[in-house]
Amino acid sequence: ISINQNRETIRVAQGDEDLQAMKAGAMLRKVKSRSWKKQRHFRLQEDGQTIWYKSRWAGTGHSTFSVADVDVVREGHQSEILLSIADEFPADLCFTLVFCGRRSNLDLVAESASEAQVWIRGVRKLIQNTKSMNDKERLDQWIWDWFQKADKNKDGRMNFKEVRTLLKMMNVDMNEEYALRLFTVRLPSSSTSGCLENEEFVQFYKMLTEREDVWRVFQDYSRDGQILTLAELEDFLKQEQQEGERSLEHAQELIDRYEPSENAKKHGAMSIDGFQMYLVSPEGAILDPQLLALHQDMSQPLSHYFICSSHNTYLMDDQLRGQSSQEAYIQALKRGCRCVEVDCWDGPNGEPVVYHGHTFTSKILFRDVITTLAEYAFKVSEFPVILSLENHCSMEQQRVMAQLLDTILGDTLLRAPLDRLVPQELPSPQDLKGKVLLKAKKIGGVEESETLTDEVTDEVSDEDEADPKSLSAEALRLNDKFSRELSDLVVYCKSVHFHSFEYSRQHSKCYEMSSFSESKARKLAKDTGAEFVRHNSRQLSRVYPSGMRTDSSNYNPQELWNVGCQIVALNFQTAGPEMDLNDGLFSQNGCCGYVLKPDFMRNDDSFDPERPQDRNGYTSLRLSIQVQKQLSVISGQQLPKVNHKEGSIVDPLVRVEIYGVFQDQAKQETSYIDNNGFNPLWNETLNFIVHVPELALVRFVVEDYDKSSRNDFMGQFTVPFTCIQPGYRHIHLLSKDGTAIPLSSLFVNIKISELTTEV
Repeated sequence: ISINQNRETIRVAQGDEDLQAMKAGAMLRKVKSRSWKKQRHFRLQEDGQTIWYKSRWAGTGHSTFSVADVDVVREGHQSEILLSIADEFPADLCFTLVFCGRRSNLDLVAESASEAQVWIRGVRKLIQNTKSMNDKERLDQWIWDWFQKADKNKDGRMNFKEVRTLLKMMNVDMNEEYALRLFTVRLPSSSTSGCLENEEFVQFYKMLTEREDVWRVFQDYSRDGQILTLAELEDFLKQEQQEGERSLEHAQELIDRYEPSENAKKHGAMSIDGFQMYLVSPEGAILDPQLLALHQDMSQPLSHYFICSSHNTYLMDDQLRGQSSQEAYIQALKRGCRCVEVDCWDGPNGEPVVYHGHTFTSKILFRDVITTLAEYAFKVSEFPVILSLENHCSMEQQRVMAQLLDTILGDTLLRAPLDRLVPQELPSPQDLKGKVLLKAKKIGGVEESETLTDEVTDEVSDEDEADPKSLSAEALRLNDKFSRELSDLVVYCKSVHFHSFEYSRQHSKCYEMSSFSESKARKLAKDTGAEFVRHNSRQLSRVYPSGMRTDSSNYNPQELWNVGCQIVALNFQTAGPEMDLNDGLFSQNGCCGYVLKPDFMRNDDSFDPERPQDRNGYTSLRLSIQVQKQLSVISGQQLPKVNHKEGSIVDPLVRVEIYGVFQDQAKQETSYIDNNGFNPLWNETLNFIVHVPELALVRFVVEDYDKSSRNDFMGQFTVPFTCIQPGYRHIHLLSKDGTAIPLSSLFVNIKISELTTEV
């Protein structure tokens, strides 16, 4: 590891006119609304990664953000806020920084078009540079950042006082005598200042971060304790990582890819440095990288997939007073969402609007929502998007909606059955690539659409019908009608009232689907789970949160996935365990928003999630198979601080949570480690039995223990059980927003084995 590499990056940046101008700084207007537009002084700091800004009147107060947190730069009036001031500031002065996660955009206005271009080009270059970094470069940048933070007088050196401050900042309460000994060892003999310079600091950091846990594993397989020969590495991959026949070939690949020593490479060996680099790489992660890629069969009927789905997609905050925004649709679609919701109401000037009716949420134009959908629907996934329409509009404005859908979406809008054939089963995601499907009421069926009248009485909206308690005055008006123009755009997602599973089995068409409130769906799942599974093998079901959740909180989606519900809609704007589960389930299969259900949920076999051992098709051997997951939580690395008060150090513990069928629900946790978020060692083993691994999700949570109040959340990672790689693995932690926490991880040893018992 060398800070010289960072210096080289900065030296290159010094030859870039845009980045030099950014370092010199500029006055930019920060815009929060049409009435809130204030000048701030922005500049790029010397590390080339941090942007600093403050008000000229704010004294010493300032704000910073890392370029690594910026996802993209939008040019011109590409946000609702900048569009609202378009009459005041031309597009060539405006740009928007879009952050990862749920953080709000930063809308800016420059003094001149040329200055705007300097910042647009410069930030884009920095984003590209950050995204192209490999793991070694990221670590190098991380060390440089800490060096810069701890070097208070900016002289490029650190005395021991600064090192002590650094250790507190890095979340470790190290014995001062031991820290001083490490510090003194790295001081050059010629030093008269008692300070570490760049390279000495790097060596100090390496000594500080020596991985005893990784070293022990290395020693178990290295005969001489210095290197792993090709045969020894093969043995490790076979015995610990359970790689089987491909272990020899993979061992050579890992040496070629991760071993930094050319001499070791030449002799077909791996040093401790190469071994550690492999373990912290994506190949050494808990989530199998092969299953991250698009790999599932995408040619089965839509009803055979779990579909990533959003509720009240237009909201950035709660459903009582929150802001409605096109940005919420962009964020959901970027996260792989394939079913978005639009609540439509009559608006002024004949223009339908989208908002949460009878509340104080703000309103946006239906036209703008569909324009956003047209632009962003297929940037992340090419598979179909379902537009779930909650229609509260008059006939006149329904016709406007139909016209807008037709003209804005163009050929991407599905208007007729594929091949003009009456479907006997739903088409597949593969068949519907690049298409938007409208989910709404429909006059008659696909078979009869040519012979029906132009309108139909529609007394309630889809969610109103599913939950009679939420009936609105408008919904009860007897003259509410549904327009033929809108009806004709509904093909494979016709909303119908749910009567019973028996009724659906006898009368329903494959393209008819029902919406269920969470309470109704949970009751059906508990009382008639096997029937629900069978129903969902043929037809789509949508589940949505209770209207009582005015804070836009979420329910546990796992209970509904257990009975095969495909469209389990969650409030994407609300962070928490429920969204962690959703992100975890849909992290596989290329994050395309579609995950193939287990085979026993795609046919007419009777699978009851309450009694998984009784499902049809089980032989006695399969009934006797259970999966025991032995998980040793070994250590943690660079865990984040949750209390930023000076001198505050975390007391971390790890909890492992299993979500799945009722019999699989379980939680266990380690003890907590006093005052060490930097490199805590647990060396504890937790054991679980999982009956239906095909449905199980495993959530790793790190918390800061507090004996007098609730523990503070530090980080988490959720993974489908079937995507877990056994062996020694790193779990790279995510924040509450689902974004990566740089270099923060857990090191675990996972064993998965079959338990055979007599039935």
